[in-house]
Amino acid sequence: MQGTVKWLDGAMFIGESGSGHAVVMDGPADLGGRNQSLRPMEMLLLGTGGCALYDVVSMLKKSRQDVTDCRVELHAERADAVPAIFTEMRLHFVVTGYGLREAQVKRAVALSAEKYCSASIMFAQAGVKVSHSHAIEEAVAPAAH
Repeated sequence: MQGTVKWLDGAMFIGESGSGHAVVMDGPADLGGRNQSLRPMEMLLLGTGGCALYDVVSMLKKSRQDVTDCRVELHAERADAVPAIFTEMRLHFVVTGYGLREAQVKRAVALSAEKYCSASIMFAQAGVKVSHSHAIEEAVAPAAH
């Protein structure tokens, strides 16, 4: 895996991945930015959520669960000192679908946390307190016309 990050101006940077995709990062005005995009640490948090959510959705589809929507709500705490590293990260999955089986959702979240999500596992191995939880919501069938 490779990529390049280039400084644009102030606290704004553009990152380009080895696969050719680009993203803009920016900082708050008090740090020289214009607050026009995500902060680099926000990108780490969202990247972790994306990694974990990919695992969970993939496993639920493979186990033939009728998932109609899925999101992961993320919360991270950072140290008050420099470096302001993550000290805690919580991932809460909200899975919506028809007749979802609790055991399947619980297993998918656990497997992501313990085996598959490289990002959350990397943070946990680095000493960040990482926790995972989930909720299931029954999908509502659209009203017939």
